Amino acid sequence: MSALSRLRNFWIPWVAVIVLGCFSNAAAQTSYKVTDLGTEGNDILGCAMSLNNEGWTEVMAQNLPPGQQDNLGGTLLSGRLFLDIDGFKLDLGTLGGTNTSSNWGEINDFGLIVGDSETAVPDPNGEDICGFGTHLTCRPFLWEFSKMRALPTLGGNNGQASSINNRGQIVGFAENGALDPTCTPGITNNRIALPAKWENGTVKPLPLVTGDFDGDAMWINDLGQAVGYSGNCLVATHGASWENGVVSTLQDLGNGAIAQSINNRGQIVGQIGSADGSTAIGGVWLNGKDGAVTGIVLPQGDAIALATGINDQGQVVGSTLDPNFNWSHAFIWQNNVLTTLDTVFPASANLFPVMANKINERGQISGMAIVQSGPHKGEIHAFLATPVNEAVGKSIADVAPTHPKANSSANVNKQLLQKLGIGHSER
Repeated sequence: MSALSRLRNFWIPWVAVIVLGCFSNAAAQTSYKVTDLGTEGNDILGCAMSLNNEGWTEVMAQNLPPGQQDNLGGTLLSGRLFLDIDGFKLDLGTLGGTNTSSNWGEINDFGLIVGDSETAVPDPNGEDICGFGTHLTCRPFLWEFSKMRALPTLGGNNGQASSINNRGQIVGFAENGALDPTCTPGITNNRIALPAKWENGTVKPLPLVTGDFDGDAMWINDLGQAVGYSGNCLVATHGASWENGVVSTLQDLGNGAIAQSINNRGQIVGQIGSADGSTAIGGVWLNGKDGAVTGIVLPQGDAIALATGINDQGQVVGSTLDPNFNWSHAFIWQNNVLTTLDTVFPASANLFPVMANKINERGQISGMAIVQSGPHKGEIHAFLATPVNEAVGKSIADVAPTHPKANSSANVNKQLLQKLGIGHSER
């Protein structure tokens, strides 16, 4: 591919927190205490998408039909979001439909959560933005004080909220209702989607790079600086940064980029198309929107990398995928050193981490992992990893030198990849 496939249909927390001194200079080789957050009911996938500085996590649970896990176009049967606080889970509910989802989403330090949810209203244009095959309208939401409310769009039927900062500012995308002229005929989701910012109950579009039609704002820091991409129906043409109503493009390798997160120092992480256009690798803009991009070197045998979270200490987390588009390794990257989390998770955790999503100011990491042994062997569970000042002893890598199989499986990984928009062109 000549550029990154656009990220449109993805499935996918009171006062400032004082960073604990023992974690303030945490290195990538830190060992971790790992909490298995599991999944819910009959759902076959649990994934901790985001977390706040209190360690509260936003957990996504999903289910697929038997036999379709190996199909990149496998059908999502159900999806819902939970707030997990020290093992207590609270279902966030819906906006009237059956399912909720998260584009990584965010829970801020006040416990406010954003995402997207189906309503009970069929989409008049037949779109399926939430991705569950119901063709119900899909609305961005804000969850606060145990209540979910829909956020306004820009005139269209659908949207998605991706991030909320501690000032209550929200970013994501919203449709304006117009038919997107850059979409391939026959595509289901064919309306213009604009990067959007919600504040004080109102929504405004964020500007696109000149010549582009669509975009998405993926994250916003506490200074109001947002990042995402600008492009068209199928391609993320430019990694983008927005500040004071002005859009800036991020340096890439000539084949597009998606900016995934930005810390309060203005440092940015995301994905960049490789120089030859054949794949996507993690990208880090340590000097912010006007600086050079550093590519994250892939672990041997992996084909794709995504950098999805960064804290104010410059610690970066993300995930890699193998050549078959299965999630392969969760990683932490710092000082130009990549460490896969399986080498620093203790064997007692019984979890092989394959996806790391966000990292907070305490160095805690949210993600998902494959259960190694026991009655839940092969299941995909959400986890919360907390750095500790002790030797890791035997790690998961020591006792499981080969990548484990998920019984429901690495194949769910393909479904998640589809939701990322990598490897297919349908929005």
